[in-house]
Amino acid sequence: MLAWLDQKTEIVEHTDQSSRYFEPAHAAYYSGKPGQPLKLMLQARSDFLSIWRRADYREHVAEFKLLGRQLIIVNSPEAIRYVVAKRHENFERKTPQMRRALEYLLGDGLFISDKETWKQRRPLVSDIVHKNRVPAFGAIMQSTASELADRWQSLGEGAEVNALFEMAGLTAEIISRSVFGNDLGEESANAVTEGFASYQSLVDSVNFGYFLGFDEGLPIIRTPSLSRSVKRIHRIIDQVIEDHLAGKGDNSSMVELLIRRQQRNPELKLDVVALRNEAATIFMAGHETTAATLTWAWYLLAGAPWVEEAVHAEIEAVCGDRVPSIDDVARLDWCRAVIEETLRLYPPVPILARQAAEPDQIGDVKVRKAALVLIVPWILHRTDSLFPEPHRFHPERFLGEARPAPYSYIPFAAGPRVCPGLQFGLTEAILCLAILAQRFRVRIRDGHKVQPQCRLTLRPRDGMPVTLHRR
Repeated sequence: MLAWLDQKTEIVEHTDQSSRYFEPAHAAYYSGKPGQPLKLMLQARSDFLSIWRRADYREHVAEFKLLGRQLIIVNSPEAIRYVVAKRHENFERKTPQMRRALEYLLGDGLFISDKETWKQRRPLVSDIVHKNRVPAFGAIMQSTASELADRWQSLGEGAEVNALFEMAGLTAEIISRSVFGNDLGEESANAVTEGFASYQSLVDSVNFGYFLGFDEGLPIIRTPSLSRSVKRIHRIIDQVIEDHLAGKGDNSSMVELLIRRQQRNPELKLDVVALRNEAATIFMAGHETTAATLTWAWYLLAGAPWVEEAVHAEIEAVCGDRVPSIDDVARLDWCRAVIEETLRLYPPVPILARQAAEPDQIGDVKVRKAALVLIVPWILHRTDSLFPEPHRFHPERFLGEARPAPYSYIPFAAGPRVCPGLQFGLTEAILCLAILAQRFRVRIRDGHKVQPQCRLTLRPRDGMPVTLHRR
């Protein structure tokens, strides 16, 4: 839709093997003339990562106006803490863009809900994906990743696959078995994966209605293509929930836990539609973000073979010839560091945007009611005063005891709205990386230029074509 309005993005990438330096692909600093709001909006619509000037990559709070709307950039750990923790209730609401973009797919699901709905359901979902439950899903993660490794083995040396599609299929199957209690099967898992991918590509990145004066933005146009994507997803999730209600579900699955909780607490009002909304939300967050993280991790390891060697040596020292398991995760320090550095450079949700419920003040900036408050992990994680050599892939910064300053590293958000599945996703990414890296080296296809692109999440534009090489 309106593809002719898309702007070009200049990509920077630099490698120096002799000095072990790899600066992976990122958008160049924006250099357009100030005072051109329409051009900036078109650039943001094409790629939100490419609208930031060099001066934006510093600790500060700044405001600017776009067609009369106030936008506030919050890029200071102290100010971020104020927004997401101290004044959470005033800034809890997602932006009109995010709400409108996802309401057709997720309804009132936890990711975009607020006020009483969010307060009721957050503890419920948090309990279901709580870190204490993660070990129970370890066998699912291990067996599903091992099945993918076996399939890769059968493809032969040097086979080419799309890493983004492969990782999406892997994480979709893991979340399916964990959330729904049984195999979706390849056809259904692919349908949901493709449905989410199609949905992202069809939803616009900017809600122009908000900038034209509508505080709630305008509903997205439900085109036939968009409706088909949503129906594919809803049809599969509805069937799973109906099977559970009919007594055919797995007693240990997350959806079964949701259903039992509703039976004990009718005041939650989790009807079939609400159950679907929460199941779809958990599925989307649980498969999309981890799939993107693993895809970026393969790209980073391919560009920094010295890091890949350290990962392989660690897997051999910790696991030997046996398949890595969830019990090994705590000792896989290099694998964890690679995933954490991947999340720094390519946070799955690179923009955490909120809408002010009432007037406020962040630092020296007076906030108007309904203003957009933008916390952008993409620029926060690349701020030199917080992360030296910020564009460099350097997982060593996450080894040892040193940890980033509070509210400087927020790939899973922060405060009360921190991702409830943080430990599930982190453990899944580390374990899947270890299982696949034990058996394969992954290389970017010759001639392919990697380009990050932000739609609803941060993905490589046109996927990630790679070749598989047995170790």
